[in-house]
Amino acid sequence: MTTQTLTIGTATVPYRVFGSGPGLVFVHGTGRGSVTWDALIDRFTDRHTVILPDLSGSDLAVDDGSPLTLELLTGQLAAVIEDTGLGAVDVVGHSLGAVVAVALAATRPELVRRLVPLAGWTGKGDEYVRQTMEQFLALAELPEAFARYAMLTAYSHRYLNVIGSEAVDELARGFVPTPGRLRQFELNTRTDVEGLLPLVTAPTLVIGCTEDVLVPVANSRRLHAGIAGSEYAELRSGHVARVEAAGELVELVEGFLVRP
Repeated sequence: MTTQTLTIGTATVPYRVFGSGPGLVFVHGTGRGSVTWDALIDRFTDRHTVILPDLSGSDLAVDDGSPLTLELLTGQLAAVIEDTGLGAVDVVGHSLGAVVAVALAATRPELVRRLVPLAGWTGKGDEYVRQTMEQFLALAELPEAFARYAMLTAYSHRYLNVIGSEAVDELARGFVPTPGRLRQFELNTRTDVEGLLPLVTAPTLVIGCTEDVLVPVANSRRLHAGIAGSEYAELRSGHVARVEAAGELVELVEGFLVRP
């Protein structure tokens, strides 16, 4: 593994690189940052150079604390890809990372070979998603309630019942309302990529999660409908499919990426 750091405007953005082969970028969603992908990367490093950026709002990125914008995060992602020197790469994004990945594919098509948005949304007219994201902001001064709400919306009813109460409590301890995460949630309330979807030309596999209560699966279906020629698949999972359906997710992504 190597770690690089870029200064992009007022931000210091680190990224990690693993493996060798064609470039594959995993874009984190709202939360800690690229570490959320760590459990899966060994499944890809035998075929790919895996790049894990930590964009503004994540725990490792450093910036001036200004409100986040989609353009800011997309620009940081583009700068990381350009810095690797790998040319066009495959991009997998989860949640907010899916939205950023879609924006990158629409505005910087020369950087994206294939695109995989997972549990993403368009932002257009979904009052449920907006209200859900705003609830996190409302709970910012109540860390325990914030953590419990985050855990309940991140994982499915089925999964939480399977792992049991002690494991559920451990999951909840990982959800902390840091200033960076709150900035990410605030961005989530106003993100809209509906108008960018017709501009996406990279081969795309949209993946939705059928038991997702944070970003209901209808949002992934809308992404798929808006990206011409895109493929679509669903996982039986809550929002955090990389945990609940890791094997199936890897199989879907790898099968899509290795096609000629």
